[in-house]
Amino acid sequence: MDPADREACFAVRKEVFVVEQGVPQDLEYDAYDAVAVHVLAVGGDGEPLGAGRLLHGERAAAKTGGEPGVGSLGRLAVLKAARGLGVGVALVRGIEEAARALGLTAVDLHAQTHALGFYERLGYVAYGPEFPDAGIAHRAMRRELRPAG
Repeated sequence: MDPADREACFAVRKEVFVVEQGVPQDLEYDAYDAVAVHVLAVGGDGEPLGAGRLLHGERAAAKTGGEPGVGSLGRLAVLKAARGLGVGVALVRGIEEAARALGLTAVDLHAQTHALGFYERLGYVAYGPEFPDAGIAHRAMRRELRPAG
């Protein structure tokens, strides 16, 4: 991903998480951003619509309990004007494809509780108790990945 695309990912995240949801900017961006696999959804006009990231290997260990072969999907954000258009689904599926390409067998995520139904429709299963992250209620979820083919 080139620097302009990465900046577009960060701009989407800022709009959704920092501006819309009130997440402090210093919590939204972290050291993982430098090493994550980032995905960006753009419209036909080239304008950014949504973004997300995948952590893998040692980078995902803190989020997944250190299980080998499990990646961590995070920072999934879709701009308000693009919601309901399938952008979030495309981003999740793109992250899953990146995970498969890295040899991962499952993807974990920490979903805001209002988004549980979205992830459940995509095959993710919630586990563990609800917990706060940046003052927002979350649940851990996982989807086992089938090999590509």
